[in-house]
Amino acid sequence: MAIATFAAGCFWGVELTFSKVPGVLSTSVGYMGGRIDSPSYEQVCTGGTDHAEVVQVEFDPELVTYEALLTTFWQCHNPTTKNRQGPDVGTQYRSAIFYHDEQQKVLAEQSRFELNNSAAYPQPIVTEISPASNFWKAEEYHQQYLIKRGMGHCAF
Repeated sequence: MAIATFAAGCFWGVELTFSKVPGVLSTSVGYMGGRIDSPSYEQVCTGGTDHAEVVQVEFDPELVTYEALLTTFWQCHNPTTKNRQGPDVGTQYRSAIFYHDEQQKVLAEQSRFELNNSAAYPQPIVTEISPASNFWKAEEYHQQYLIKRGMGHCAF
């Protein structure tokens, strides 16, 4: 099993998207990349902790590649808007890939480079690529939020 961590705006829809990828074993939403330990949702929402809302993906690399997860990541949000996804604005909604090893770093940087040099996006990609730090699991009511509310059929 392997772990991947992505930030692509509000974590609810991103989690739902990744949970539907064959080979993904589990997903958890939480916070990463900030300055304080054990932040609450309310603290992260202020933008003052520097955390991003993230989805941590546990996957079986024999069933789904990290490259396939990167493709899902790029397709499920707009990586050209700094600190914003749709109506959500703030550093907690930034586009980021948090890599867990050198191979993930290389693959993430390569995919960002290739997309930036393609015609896929009219603006430059602003996605940060950073080493994974402590993952602080979000409050239980955020886990599988959309599925719990009967919105698991949504396509994001």
